[in-house]
Amino acid sequence: MIQGFGNVGRNAARILYEKGYKIIAVSDSKGGILNNDGLDIHEVMEHKDRIGTVTGIPGNENITNEELLISNCDILIPAALSKQLTINNANDVKAKVIVELANAPTTIGADGIFFDNDVIVIPDILANAGGVIVSYFEWSQNLNNDYWEEDKVLDKLSKTMSVAFGDVYLLSSKEGCNMRKAALQLAVRRILHAERLRGNL
Repeated sequence: MIQGFGNVGRNAARILYEKGYKIIAVSDSKGGILNNDGLDIHEVMEHKDRIGTVTGIPGNENITNEELLISNCDILIPAALSKQLTINNANDVKAKVIVELANAPTTIGADGIFFDNDVIVIPDILANAGGVIVSYFEWSQNLNNDYWEEDKVLDKLSKTMSVAFGDVYLLSSKEGCNMRKAALQLAVRRILHAERLRGNL
């Protein structure tokens, strides 16, 4: 399920759909649609372009954004506004994995509830890192007057993100904390290490 069908949510839906994932619900600012058999994301995109919302596609159930967040699914992707997952709805979330593509969609209180309920939250600072990484790749190419084909960029991105996820997940398991705290701990440790190498500490 994907809350938000702007640049981030729409592209996430398209990429996942084309990779074979079943997406059962999406929403935008005007509401959402649900189909437990799976949505045709290309049809949803065309419908959204034509009338300006994802709602109203025949054969699908219209739902609210609030209903989407607590509907039955394996993976929930909040890709709209901040503070969508709070202490008021966290216990009702059915997903076992939350991938934050919006900025700060989960409040501190909800984070604690998800941790207690064994819900894995892949935090925004990790899940959203791909854009920054590809910007670095572009900068690196410009410096070297180089050009990489898209397949090379995606391959390097995949490897970098896989390592980053693995490092954060391993630390969260070792420290017994959620992935957000692990990501922040890892970031601070790496900054301190770099400053020591520079002789600043």
